[in-house]
Amino acid sequence: MSFRELRPWQHDHTFGQDARRPGESRTMLVIALTALMMVVEIGAGLAYGSMALLADGLHMASHAIALSIAAFAYVYARRHAADERFSFGTGKVNALAGFAGAVLLAVFALMMAWESVARILSPVGIAFNQAIGVAIAGLLVNGLSVVLLGHHHGEHDDEDEEDRHHHHDHNLRSAYLHVLADALTSVLAIFALLAGKYLGLFWMDPAMGVVGALLVARWSIGLLRATAEVLLDRQAPPHLTDSIRTAITQDADTEVADLHVWSVGPGIYSAILSVVTATPEPPEHYKRLLPEHERLVHVTVEVHGREHDVSART
Repeated sequence: MSFRELRPWQHDHTFGQDARRPGESRTMLVIALTALMMVVEIGAGLAYGSMALLADGLHMASHAIALSIAAFAYVYARRHAADERFSFGTGKVNALAGFAGAVLLAVFALMMAWESVARILSPVGIAFNQAIGVAIAGLLVNGLSVVLLGHHHGEHDDEDEEDRHHHHDHNLRSAYLHVLADALTSVLAIFALLAGKYLGLFWMDPAMGVVGALLVARWSIGLLRATAEVLLDRQAPPHLTDSIRTAITQDADTEVADLHVWSVGPGIYSAILSVVTATPEPPEHYKRLLPEHERLVHVTVEVHGREHDVSART
């Protein structure tokens, strides 16, 4: 057959990745806000001699880089969605960017812990009034960023933890955790600065840094685990694989001998299944049995007859 004659049996592999994702525009806006506040905090830290503000500004710089990775991933995935070099589209670019963001979160946590311990051993003077004012401004900016990126963060509250890992936009989650870490840093900085100014508890500043580092490290580990599962093609959550098995075995004397379901993008899955039955049907028959509510975008069915060596692929 010619290529034209084969067209009815062919399809693209973009799976919706060529569309602009909701998180892309919000990420771009948050990058601008983060970069602006980064410049303000670094400038204020240098002007007022405040290591706390300078450190927070440098932290925001690292997060601006991480957010830029997230933005690049959105654009790259969209522009290369139809590139035939990607067997199942560019959906995993999302998870790869999320993984990179999680690594940066881990580095950020180590930097926070290292700097905090250094301040405990060698305390530095802080210009409290100016530092508190800029820290409050930073909190307002970070709070706005959290709201922007967290708009769809709770859409799957009715799902269990494993389902959320598989349905989440990991790229957006990475960006969300970065700005949440910035907001947490600002809150802890304000608390520590107020304690130092009014109660003389100068050790609170580095102590809160250690607490923040531990929380950020915990977020990083969770995101690393979730994105690594996608990148390593971990089997889809049980509710999805069970629904596929149930749908296929509704035919009498039909069993699923082998089943592989993995994520190829946020909330998008591909599947390969081997069916064994006494009354073989064409692969399209079994595809029609699959649950329509699940986002199965690329399904391959292999059919084996119990009594005869019958197999078909599509």
